Parts: sequence; C-alpha cells; structure tokens
Amino acid sequence: MKRANPLLNDLQSVLPQIAANASKAEELKKVPQENIDLLKSVGLHKAFLPKAYGGYEISLPEFCDCIAALAGACCSTAWAFSLLCTHNHQLAMFSKQMQDDIWGENPDATASSSIAPFGRYEETEGGIIFNGDMKWSSGCDHAEWAIVGFLRDNPEGAKDYCFAVIPRSDYTILEDWDAMAMKGSGTKTLAIKDAFVPEHRIQKAKDMMEGKSAGYGLYPDSKIFYAPYRPYFASGFAAMGLGVAERMLKVFKEITETRVRAYTGAKVGAATPALMRLAESTHQVMAARAFMEKTWEEHAAFAEAKRYPTREELAYWRTNQAYSVKICIEAVDRLFNALGANQWYLDKEAQRLFRDSHMTGAHAYTDYDVCAQILGREIMGLEPDPTLL
Repeated sequence: MKRANPLLNDLQSVLPQIAANASKAEELKKVPQENIDLLKSVGLHKAFLPKAYGGYEISLPEFCDCIAALAGACCSTAWAFSLLCTHNHQLAMFSKQMQDDIWGENPDATASSSIAPFGRYEETEGGIIFNGDMKWSSGCDHAEWAIVGFLRDNPEGAKDYCFAVIPRSDYTILEDWDAMAMKGSGTKTLAIKDAFVPEHRIQKAKDMMEGKSAGYGLYPDSKIFYAPYRPYFASGFAAMGLGVAERMLKVFKEITETRVRAYTGAKVGAATPALMRLAESTHQVMAARAFMEKTWEEHAAFAEAKRYPTREELAYWRTNQAYSVKICIEAVDRLFNALGANQWYLDKEAQRLFRDSHMTGAHAYTDYDVCAQILGREIMGLEPDPTLL
C-alpha cells in the first residue's frame, strides 16, 4: 500500500551508505557507529518517542515500511535499531518519572533489552536489587538504558512477569556475540550485578498489555500509546523478514540477467526454471506484504480508537506476521538455491540475505511452530498454553 511517509523519504537518502557498511557491521559484530549516526540524523529513533520529548509518534505502518527498507540495506542494522525504536513505545507506558529519567535531559536516549524473565532480584526499600547475565540484548552498544525481564512474587503467592529499566552505568556488556546470521546486530549479554532499581522504573508486563500501566493516559491526544506494547515490539521482526525478501527479489534479478552457465554458456536469465522461481517468489513476497500491512493497519486503527484487542485478535495479529515471515523465508530460499555456488562466497550479498532471512524467523515471536500452536488453540476454543510465549 502506498502511503505518505516523510520519514521513509528521509531514510532513503542514507540507505546507500548503510548498505555499503553491511560487511563492516559483520566484521565488527555490531552496528557501526556511522550507521547509528546516519539513522539518528534522519530522526528514525524518534518514531515512537512521545511528542512531549520531541518525538514523532508515527503510525505502526509507517514505521514498519521504514524498517523493511532498512533491512534491505543491512538487516543487522535494522534488527538492532528497530528494537531501539520500539522500546520507546514500551517505555512510554512507564511512569512519567521514569520517562523523565531517560529523556528529560537527553531526548535522543534509547534502550536495548533482554526481556526474557531470567533476572534475579531481592526486595529492598523503595525497589529491588537486580542481578543476572541478561542475553540477547541487540544494539546494546548504542543504548543508554536497558529493559530487563524478571518474575516478581506478588501478594497472592503467584509471580508477575515484570520489566525493570536500568541505566548503562549499572551493567557491563559482555563481548560474546558471534553468530551465523544477523552478525552485525551486536546482540550481546548484559552482566548486571547488584543494581538498585527504584519502584518507578518497574512495570508489570500484563498491565502494559491491558491499559493499566503507570503511563496509561499520559498522552491523551496520542494515536499510538493507547495500544499494547507487544504488537509494536514484534512487528519490527516481521518487517525485517519482508525487507530482506524484497531485496532478494532485486538481487536475484540483477545476478540472473547477466549470468551464464560456466560449462555451457547458456543464459540463465532466459531459462524457464529461473523465470518460474522468480515469479513464485515474487507472488509470495507480495502476499506477505499485503498480509502484514493488513495487520499493521489494524494495529494502528485500534490504537487511534483507543481500543484494546481481544485475546483472539492478538492471537491473529501475532501469528499472521509469523506466517508472513515463514513465506518470505520460503521465497528467499527458492531464489538463493538457484543462484549457483559463486553466491556462497562471504563477500556476496545474496548469502548474507539468505542467512539473515532465516534469523528473522528464529525469534520467539516469529517462530511459526510456536505461533501455529497459539492460533490453533485459539481457533479450537482452548485456553492458552502457558508454555507458549
């Protein structure tokens, strides 16, 4: 769907430089500072920043179009920076005091995360003492804060899934990211030892999904903050899968147009198998975009109407996108498998797109084996399985 998107227009001007840095990102095992500076120069980090702090509060469809375009240039950069952006949406649901802590003196500040509830804590006066080696914190080298997950005992004898927000001064980044795909995302471990987290920097995840968080209602004119945090957090992953697949269509066409078979000299670009592969993958990617856009538009409409989705609606929103990622991966695989051995060299863009495509489907939110179970249970009227995130 074509929509006015000034931020995307500005972003397009820096994408060639970011694409030129894709190999450098993989070598560094983190996003190059130049890429961060370029993206901040066009204001992408302000996409979900509250207007009260100078942000743009753009719609989810506009944001996802930006992330898809960025992923086509360098998916590692898109992975890390998308999270730095979507975390602003999550942070806007915390208390005003916490938001002032983060953005009061530095509205350009961002947060990475490690939200799986593996943190350990002790109750103390005014908050908690937090400990843990918190893994999978993409883009942490470029963030001033971190959002970390833990399970907190409640008065009813159960546990609440909670988030704590911790400043960069209270943790150490471990240089342990060495992966096969998304190599430049800098998805490292945060080593946190005896960090005091005041109560105003703690929030229940459930409250952030139901409009009960401390920040709910702070921005009555907003069109994006009357919405659960999780769909915004998750949509970036789907957009990246789409962006990689859309880029692979172009790369396949460019390579195949001039490719000849080494032993026979036959022109591959006019061969029926290549044409059929390109056609089917094109249809899949177009279908994936249409399906994703439908879901993004529903997110935006619900938020603007200040309507929270039902459990069934949330199940469809999440699993629609996971299915779209699944078919994007199929489209990429079909094309890469036909490009020949030369494209397996590590300096070739096609092999990087192939690797990163598979990583976009490996996150807990895009794992279709998990999502298919979630939707299947919902369709059959069964209670959600607590072992499925």
